Amino acid sequence: MSDHTGPVLLLNPPRTSTAELLAQAAAWRGHDAVAHPAQAAGRETHWYGGPLAADVLGGRLGLGLLEPADDWLARVPYPLLGRSVRLMTLAEARNRREPAFVKPPSAKIDLLPAAVYQDASALPAALDDRTPVLVSGVVEFAAEYRLFVLDGEAVAGSRYAVYGRPDPAPLDAPARAFAREVLEATAAGLPSAVCVDIGRLTDGGWAIVEANMPWFAHCYAAEPDRVLDVVLRAAGPLSRVSGRDLPFVRASRTRPKEPAARSAP
Repeated sequence: MSDHTGPVLLLNPPRTSTAELLAQAAAWRGHDAVAHPAQAAGRETHWYGGPLAADVLGGRLGLGLLEPADDWLARVPYPLLGRSVRLMTLAEARNRREPAFVKPPSAKIDLLPAAVYQDASALPAALDDRTPVLVSGVVEFAAEYRLFVLDGEAVAGSRYAVYGRPDPAPLDAPARAFAREVLEATAAGLPSAVCVDIGRLTDGGWAIVEANMPWFAHCYAAEPDRVLDVVLRAAGPLSRVSGRDLPFVRASRTRPKEPAARSAP
Protein backbone atom coordinates (compact mmCIF):
# COMPACT_ATOMS: atom_id res chain seq x y z
CA MET A 1 0.00 0.00 0.00
CA SER A 2 1.27 3.50 -0.85
CA ASP A 3 2.34 5.78 1.98
CA HIS A 4 1.47 8.84 -0.16
CA THR A 5 5.04 10.12 0.11
CA GLY A 6 6.69 8.17 -2.70
CA PRO A 7 6.97 9.09 -6.40
CA VAL A 8 3.88 9.74 -8.48
CA LEU A 9 2.94 9.48 -12.13
CA LEU A 10 0.54 12.34 -12.83
CA LEU A 11 -1.83 11.39 -15.66
CA ASN A 12 -3.58 14.24 -17.40
CA PRO A 13 -7.24 13.41 -18.19
CA PRO A 14 -8.79 11.99 -20.25
CA ARG A 15 -7.14 8.66 -19.48
CA THR A 16 -6.06 6.96 -22.70
CA SER A 17 -5.31 3.27 -23.12
CA THR A 18 -1.59 4.08 -22.94
CA ALA A 19 -2.12 6.04 -19.72
CA GLU A 20 -3.88 3.04 -18.18
CA LEU A 21 -1.05 0.70 -19.18
CA LEU A 22 1.58 3.09 -17.80
CA ALA A 23 -0.43 3.50 -14.58
CA GLN A 24 -0.36 -0.26 -14.07
CA ALA A 25 3.37 -0.46 -14.81
CA ALA A 26 4.03 2.45 -12.43
CA ALA A 27 1.96 0.82 -9.66
CA TRP A 28 4.04 -2.35 -9.93
CA ARG A 29 7.10 -0.17 -9.18
CA GLY A 30 5.49 1.47 -6.17
CA HIS A 31 4.57 4.73 -7.88
CA ASP A 32 1.14 6.25 -7.27
CA ALA A 33 -0.75 6.99 -10.49
CA VAL A 34 -2.78 10.12 -9.75
CA ALA A 35 -5.06 12.40 -11.75
CA HIS A 36 -4.98 15.64 -9.75
CA PRO A 37 -1.96 17.93 -9.25
CA ALA A 38 -2.80 18.34 -5.56
CA GLN A 39 -2.05 14.65 -5.09
CA ALA A 40 1.48 15.25 -6.40
CA ALA A 41 2.33 18.22 -4.17
CA GLY A 42 5.64 17.79 -2.38
CA ARG A 43 6.39 14.46 -4.06
CA GLU A 44 8.74 13.31 -6.80
CA THR A 45 6.50 13.79 -9.83
CA HIS A 46 6.56 12.39 -13.35
CA TRP A 47 4.13 13.38 -16.10
CA TYR A 48 2.19 11.68 -18.85
CA GLY A 49 -0.24 13.90 -20.72
CA GLY A 50 -0.72 16.79 -23.08
CA PRO A 51 1.77 19.63 -23.58
CA LEU A 52 -0.67 22.48 -22.93
CA ALA A 53 -1.53 21.15 -19.47
CA ALA A 54 2.15 20.40 -18.89
CA ASP A 55 3.02 24.03 -19.65
CA VAL A 56 0.54 25.18 -17.01
CA LEU A 57 1.58 22.68 -14.34
CA GLY A 58 5.24 22.04 -15.11
CA GLY A 59 6.70 24.95 -13.18
CA ARG A 60 4.49 24.37 -10.16
CA LEU A 61 5.46 20.71 -10.03
CA GLY A 62 9.15 21.22 -10.82
CA LEU A 63 9.05 19.15 -14.01
CA GLY A 64 11.82 18.92 -16.58
CA LEU A 65 10.04 17.84 -19.78
CA LEU A 66 12.35 16.70 -22.56
CA GLU A 67 11.53 17.25 -26.23
CA PRO A 68 13.50 17.22 -29.50
CA ALA A 69 14.78 20.50 -30.92
CA ASP A 70 12.36 22.14 -33.37
CA ASP A 71 14.85 21.87 -36.22
CA TRP A 72 16.06 18.32 -35.55
CA LEU A 73 14.25 16.73 -38.47
CA ALA A 74 15.49 19.43 -40.84
CA ARG A 75 19.08 18.58 -39.84
CA VAL A 76 18.83 14.83 -40.42
CA PRO A 77 20.98 13.61 -43.35
CA TYR A 78 18.95 13.25 -46.55
CA PRO A 79 19.57 9.49 -46.95
CA LEU A 80 17.68 8.90 -43.68
CA LEU A 81 14.77 11.14 -44.74
CA GLY A 82 14.11 10.31 -48.38
CA ARG A 83 12.66 13.80 -48.85
CA SER A 84 13.49 17.46 -48.30
CA VAL A 85 12.55 18.91 -44.89
CA ARG A 86 12.92 22.55 -43.93
CA LEU A 87 12.08 24.58 -40.83
CA MET A 88 10.63 27.92 -41.90
CA THR A 89 8.11 30.54 -40.91
CA LEU A 90 4.48 30.26 -41.91
CA ALA A 91 5.01 33.35 -44.08
CA GLU A 92 7.65 31.46 -46.08
CA ALA A 93 5.39 28.42 -46.31
CA ARG A 94 2.57 30.63 -47.65
CA ASN A 95 4.81 31.58 -50.58
CA ARG A 96 5.19 27.97 -51.73
CA ARG A 97 3.05 26.80 -54.64
CA GLU A 98 3.70 23.04 -54.76
CA PRO A 99 2.02 20.48 -52.47
CA ALA A 100 3.87 19.92 -49.20
CA PHE A 101 3.44 18.20 -45.88
CA VAL A 102 3.28 20.90 -43.20
CA LYS A 103 3.28 20.39 -39.44
CA PRO A 104 4.20 22.23 -36.27
CA PRO A 105 7.74 21.36 -35.11
CA SER A 106 6.23 20.03 -31.86
CA ALA A 107 2.80 19.77 -30.24
CA LYS A 108 2.49 23.49 -29.57
CA ILE A 109 0.05 24.69 -32.23
CA ASP A 110 -3.54 23.48 -32.13
CA LEU A 111 -4.66 25.47 -35.19
CA LEU A 112 -2.30 23.78 -37.65
CA PRO A 113 -3.16 20.13 -38.35
CA ALA A 114 -0.24 18.08 -39.67
CA ALA A 115 -1.30 17.33 -43.25
CA VAL A 116 -0.49 17.54 -46.94
CA TYR A 117 -1.49 21.02 -48.14
CA GLN A 118 -2.02 21.16 -51.88
CA ASP A 119 -1.20 24.86 -51.97
CA ALA A 120 -0.54 27.71 -49.58
CA SER A 121 -4.12 28.96 -49.64
CA ALA A 122 -5.15 25.98 -47.51
CA LEU A 123 -2.89 26.97 -44.60
CA PRO A 124 -4.79 28.44 -41.61
CA ALA A 125 -5.19 32.19 -42.06
CA ALA A 126 -5.56 32.84 -38.32
CA LEU A 127 -1.96 31.92 -37.45
CA ASP A 128 0.79 34.52 -37.13
CA ASP A 129 3.15 34.62 -40.13
CA ARG A 130 6.09 34.18 -37.71
CA THR A 131 4.82 30.74 -36.59
CA PRO A 132 7.55 28.11 -37.16
CA VAL A 133 6.58 25.10 -39.30
CA LEU A 134 8.28 22.07 -40.75
CA VAL A 135 7.68 21.77 -44.49
CA SER A 136 8.60 18.53 -46.24
CA GLY A 137 8.25 16.84 -49.57
CA VAL A 138 5.33 14.46 -49.90
CA VAL A 139 6.08 10.76 -49.53
CA GLU A 140 3.86 7.75 -48.83
CA PHE A 141 4.63 5.33 -46.03
CA ALA A 142 3.56 1.71 -46.40
CA ALA A 143 4.13 1.11 -42.67
CA GLU A 144 5.10 3.31 -39.72
CA TYR A 145 6.83 2.37 -36.48
CA ARG A 146 7.42 4.07 -33.12
CA LEU A 147 10.68 3.70 -31.21
CA PHE A 148 10.98 4.53 -27.52
CA VAL A 149 14.61 5.50 -27.15
CA LEU A 150 16.71 5.62 -23.98
CA ASP A 151 20.39 6.62 -24.11
CA GLY A 152 20.55 6.08 -27.85
CA GLU A 153 18.96 2.61 -27.81
CA ALA A 154 15.45 1.62 -28.88
CA VAL A 155 14.32 -0.12 -25.69
CA ALA A 156 10.73 -0.59 -26.89
CA GLY A 157 8.82 -0.14 -30.10
CA SER A 158 5.77 -0.94 -32.16
CA ARG A 159 4.35 -0.71 -35.62
CA TYR A 160 1.44 1.70 -35.42
CA ALA A 161 0.09 2.17 -38.95
CA VAL A 162 -0.12 0.51 -42.37
CA TYR A 163 -0.86 2.85 -45.27
CA GLY A 164 -1.98 5.47 -42.76
CA ARG A 165 -4.46 3.24 -40.93
CA PRO A 166 -3.89 2.18 -37.30
CA ASP A 167 -2.45 -1.35 -37.22
CA PRO A 168 -0.32 -1.99 -34.11
CA ALA A 169 2.12 -4.90 -34.17
CA PRO A 170 5.57 -5.74 -32.75
CA LEU A 171 8.66 -4.37 -34.45
CA ASP A 172 9.94 -6.60 -37.26
CA ALA A 173 13.59 -7.26 -38.11
CA PRO A 174 13.87 -4.68 -40.95
CA ALA A 175 12.43 -1.97 -38.69
CA ARG A 176 14.91 -2.86 -35.94
CA ALA A 177 17.80 -2.73 -38.41
CA PHE A 178 16.82 0.71 -39.69
CA ALA A 179 16.26 1.89 -36.11
CA ARG A 180 19.88 1.03 -35.28
CA GLU A 181 21.09 2.91 -38.36
CA VAL A 182 19.01 5.97 -37.46
CA LEU A 183 20.11 6.11 -33.84
CA GLU A 184 23.78 5.59 -34.64
CA ALA A 185 23.59 8.65 -36.90
CA THR A 186 21.28 10.94 -34.92
CA ALA A 187 21.08 10.04 -31.21
CA ALA A 188 23.73 12.61 -30.26
CA GLY A 189 21.34 15.38 -31.33
CA LEU A 190 18.36 14.05 -29.40
CA PRO A 191 17.34 13.98 -25.73
CA SER A 192 18.42 10.84 -23.87
CA ALA A 193 14.74 9.84 -23.66
CA VAL A 194 12.72 10.41 -26.81
CA CYS A 195 10.32 8.89 -29.34
CA VAL A 196 11.45 8.47 -32.93
CA ASP A 197 8.99 7.40 -35.62
CA ILE A 198 10.32 5.64 -38.71
CA GLY A 199 8.64 4.16 -41.73
CA ARG A 200 8.93 1.90 -44.76
CA LEU A 201 8.18 3.81 -47.95
CA THR A 202 5.97 2.42 -50.69
CA ASP A 203 9.06 2.05 -52.90
CA GLY A 204 10.62 -0.27 -50.30
CA GLY A 205 13.06 2.23 -48.82
CA TRP A 206 13.11 3.43 -45.23
CA ALA A 207 12.91 6.94 -43.77
CA ILE A 208 12.53 8.81 -40.51
CA VAL A 209 9.03 10.17 -39.99
CA GLU A 210 9.64 12.50 -37.01
CA ALA A 211 10.74 12.68 -33.37
CA ASN A 212 8.36 13.34 -30.47
CA MET A 213 7.98 13.62 -26.70
CA PRO A 214 7.55 10.20 -25.01
CA TRP A 215 5.29 11.77 -22.38
CA PHE A 216 2.63 12.43 -25.02
CA ALA A 217 2.95 9.33 -27.20
CA HIS A 218 0.84 6.19 -27.53
CA CYS A 219 2.72 2.96 -26.90
CA TYR A 220 0.58 0.80 -29.25
CA ALA A 221 2.08 -2.73 -29.07
CA ALA A 222 5.27 -1.69 -27.26
CA GLU A 223 5.98 -3.18 -23.83
CA PRO A 224 4.48 -0.72 -21.29
CA ASP A 225 7.15 -1.31 -18.64
CA ARG A 226 9.95 -0.38 -21.06
CA VAL A 227 7.93 2.58 -22.34
CA LEU A 228 7.59 3.73 -18.74
CA ASP A 229 11.39 3.75 -18.39
CA VAL A 230 11.52 6.31 -21.20
CA VAL A 231 8.59 8.37 -19.90
CA LEU A 232 10.05 8.62 -16.39
CA ARG A 233 13.35 9.95 -17.76
CA ALA A 234 11.68 12.32 -20.22
CA ALA A 235 9.14 13.80 -17.80
CA GLY A 236 10.48 13.84 -14.27
CA PRO A 237 11.89 16.36 -11.79
CA LEU A 238 13.86 19.20 -13.35
CA SER A 239 16.42 18.81 -10.56
CA ARG A 240 17.31 15.37 -11.93
CA VAL A 241 17.79 16.37 -15.57
CA SER A 242 21.38 15.76 -16.61
CA GLY A 243 23.56 18.52 -18.02
CA ARG A 244 23.47 16.78 -21.38
CA ASP A 245 19.66 16.95 -21.44
CA LEU A 246 19.18 20.49 -20.12
CA PRO A 247 19.15 22.03 -23.63
CA PHE A 248 16.19 19.79 -24.47
CA VAL A 249 13.97 20.88 -21.58
CA ARG A 250 10.70 22.24 -22.90
CA ALA A 251 10.59 25.98 -22.42
CA SER A 252 8.18 27.27 -19.80
CA ARG A 253 6.18 30.42 -20.26
CA THR A 254 8.76 32.31 -18.27
CA ARG A 255 12.07 30.63 -19.17
CA PRO A 256 13.47 30.88 -22.71
CA LYS A 257 14.56 27.60 -24.21
CA GLU A 258 18.29 27.08 -24.73
CA PRO A 259 19.47 25.95 -28.16
CA ALA A 260 19.74 22.17 -28.42
CA ALA A 261 23.03 20.39 -28.84
CA ARG A 262 23.72 19.45 -32.43
CA SER A 263 24.98 16.15 -33.71
CA ALA A 264 28.15 15.99 -35.75
CA PRO A 265 27.61 16.47 -39.47
